[in-house]
Amino acid sequence: MSVATRTTDVVQRAVDIVVAAAILVVLSPVMALVAVAVAAGLGRPVLFRQQRPGRHGRAFTLVKFRTMRDVDERRGLVTDADRLTRLGRALRSTSLDELPTMWNVLRGEMSLVGPRPLLMRYLDRFTPEQARRQLVRPGVTGLAQVSGRNALSWEDKFALDVWYVDHRSLALNGRILARTVRALLRREGVAAPGQSTMSEFTGTTKPGRKGSDSV
Repeated sequence: MSVATRTTDVVQRAVDIVVAAAILVVLSPVMALVAVAVAAGLGRPVLFRQQRPGRHGRAFTLVKFRTMRDVDERRGLVTDADRLTRLGRALRSTSLDELPTMWNVLRGEMSLVGPRPLLMRYLDRFTPEQARRQLVRPGVTGLAQVSGRNALSWEDKFALDVWYVDHRSLALNGRILARTVRALLRREGVAAPGQSTMSEFTGTTKPGRKGSDSV
């Protein structure tokens, strides 16, 4: 790792702490309102917790607001499309469900910018090249999220993630954060075509394209 990259990582961690703490304080009234809405619409628990792979694949507990009902075969609540509520769709399209992940950022398990934390079972399905996305802390937002989000194929997303790992800088992070605001306002790429969220990653069947520096 170069001196410039180490400096970027140190400064990025400092920025993560300051920004995450500020968001948790300033948006605490919004989080309280969302918590009440989730409790009324979905019941308790209000928060969704799940083990996700962090830097170097180490597991941590991701925290978000719940957006789905529990699986209930008797009521036909099996698929994501069945379980995702109207409130859940609204929270996801505005990314308000992500606000509790600022605790993960504050704890050092995530960063504001980086590859999205996926599922633990995906680790064994990555190619060696794709696995390099785990060399950095996962992010609340990332290059793949501002380049199409769930409208991209898994291979394209992973290629962008790896490109970010190799080219990360404070300037790049700033551009990604600026584009995140624009993507949120436009509510782009929330779901894959024909999906309520994103289909499961079962392994790479074709080479992914290389990332782009047009950020």
